[in-house]
Amino acid sequence: MITKQKLQIGMSLVELMIAMLISLFISAGLFSMFNMSSSNVTTTSQFTQLQENGRIALAIMERDISQLGFFGDITGTDLLLGTNTSVSATAVPSDCVGDGFNNATFPLNVPAHFRRLWGYEQGNSVNTLNCDAAISPISGTDVIQIKRLVGPETTVQDTNRYYASVTSNEIEFFNGSSVAPNKLNSRVWEYQHHIYFIKNDSGIPILSRKTLNISKGMNNEDQLVEGIENIRFLYGFDDDGDSTPDSFMPANEVSTMMWDNQGFQRLVAIKIYVLVRSIQEDDSYENEIVYQLGDKSIPATNDKYRRKVMSTTVVLDNPVLIRN
Repeated sequence: MITKQKLQIGMSLVELMIAMLISLFISAGLFSMFNMSSSNVTTTSQFTQLQENGRIALAIMERDISQLGFFGDITGTDLLLGTNTSVSATAVPSDCVGDGFNNATFPLNVPAHFRRLWGYEQGNSVNTLNCDAAISPISGTDVIQIKRLVGPETTVQDTNRYYASVTSNEIEFFNGSSVAPNKLNSRVWEYQHHIYFIKNDSGIPILSRKTLNISKGMNNEDQLVEGIENIRFLYGFDDDGDSTPDSFMPANEVSTMMWDNQGFQRLVAIKIYVLVRSIQEDDSYENEIVYQLGDKSIPATNDKYRRKVMSTTVVLDNPVLIRN
């Protein structure tokens, strides 16, 4: 008699449990790999963002500040209203006036040096811009104010801009809607007054800039780069006439005489430090780092934002403080 064996169809309970256990281990491994890959992508993306934002911020300021004090053919000469300087331009609405006797957008008829550069630290300096409340810089960040002609020289004028007609011994500021003053061997450039500062916009720190035009005066604001959380300027002075900085100091150590070119020092360079912060938090990261911006330490925030310090030294092509 022939006995027929029953064929097993499917898996037994033990085999099913073993298969489920193996699948669980494989799934856990895949999830772990995916999580690590996702974390690495976030980290790499944020480091790239920090590097790029910092590079752009420094490039913008370096290009502007390096030309500080440029006034065409009269560069290097103090601007004295009524002597070598005249202003036929209309008054500046919403002007941003800094510390000193002669620190408005245009030179004033006062016996004081026309300041083409001035700076301070928000919250830690006694003197601030009169438009400080309007720009609302983040406390503990630096603010810098610069004035210069913007090249190249031009023959086409924007009616909403201020310009200067310059010769080797005189300068006249005028409206772009007017005909350029007829001066022998004169050339014309756009005139600009810039203020760089850090402000908070819905929790995101942004490098911002005030600019000058006729209709709104200094009430124009450009948001330049997101994620710039702090900024520090150190001013380099030449003490012995060799055109190289002998010392760098923060704004609160620069005396009134030094700002006004009444001493023997000459400003020849500016160090710029920026603290760049990621836009988004990373839940896998805890920032416990103390950052150094030149002479200033930034305490650890113990939050989940990545940060990076970047810096550059700007050599001034047209030193503002010219030796008497």
